[in-house]
Amino acid sequence: MDERERLNNLSRRIIGAAIAVHRQLGPGLLESAYEACFAYELTNRGLSIECQKPLPLAYGDVLIDCAYRIDVLVEREIVVEVKAVDKINPVHEAQTLLYMQLARSKLGLLINFNVKWLVAQGIRRFVKGFPD
Repeated sequence: MDERERLNNLSRRIIGAAIAVHRQLGPGLLESAYEACFAYELTNRGLSIECQKPLPLAYGDVLIDCAYRIDVLVEREIVVEVKAVDKINPVHEAQTLLYMQLARSKLGLLINFNVKWLVAQGIRRFVKGFPD
């Protein structure tokens, strides 16, 4: 299995966990509640996760610890940004892409649980570093 296929399989498992959480909880809760339930679901599916993973930022000669935090880092390589907002804005997409860049991740997911239909409205997938 090549890297692309492996990451796609992981992505499907992560999205499946998000769907399970959304089916049970629906929209309307706080982001922290979704994140906790999502983390539980990912762990139950045998995935290694880190929640609120600190990301340092290099600024000149200074390394700023905890400048940013990834909501959920799955298998040390997939960035998942969890939201519970009325609408995904460009700033949310930029945030996910920045976290991917700082974490040197090739795959990121932006998941907004505050929607009626998660798959159709609440999931954005970002891929970097693969040739077409």
